Amino acid sequence: MALSSLAGLEESALVTQARQGDTVAFAELVRRYEGKIFRLAQHITQNREDAEDVLQESFMKAYEHLDQFKGDSKFYTWIVRIAVNQALMKLRRRKTDKSVSLDETIDTGEDTVVREIAAWGEDPEQSFSREELGSILDTAIQSLEPLYRSVFVLRDIEELSTEETAEALGLSVPAVKSRLLRARLQLREKLTRFFKRKGDDAFAYM
Repeated sequence: MALSSLAGLEESALVTQARQGDTVAFAELVRRYEGKIFRLAQHITQNREDAEDVLQESFMKAYEHLDQFKGDSKFYTWIVRIAVNQALMKLRRRKTDKSVSLDETIDTGEDTVVREIAAWGEDPEQSFSREELGSILDTAIQSLEPLYRSVFVLRDIEELSTEETAEALGLSVPAVKSRLLRARLQLREKLTRFFKRKGDDAFAYM
């Protein structure tokens, strides 16, 4: 069966066929999700070659263990969990992640966190192009610790629900909420510092 004829099938139907040995059905699953998995891996590893390795390793592992997928969750959630584990293993092997938390004293429990963040001043979009803002945000995301980065990417970039993110990462829902809050606070502070510094630099040349 050609890939084009499988494009309209539900994910569950593709998984069923793939579990029966239909490699074309599995190839369609790969086609649907490889872009998202690659972006996720690149966000976590911060390295294109490692992300490509994670992409291949994740789908290979999924194919080898497809009989263990019970169908209680979406296939995409399952492959995300495999990819996150593979990406974090890459980081542990490289031992190059030296990110430092900027808000170690913040309590990120279920209580409301109140923290004063300096105003950015003028709207950043007035000073930077959309491409520049995207690059600045990417750099800030990459500076997060891997576990916070994983939660932020899945929840705020890939737009998984809190429950799906929790399942993909093997965390409780409260833990996802806590890490997401911490990631957002770190990003807010990093971006605040960046734009404030840029503003001071610009003022110095006036």
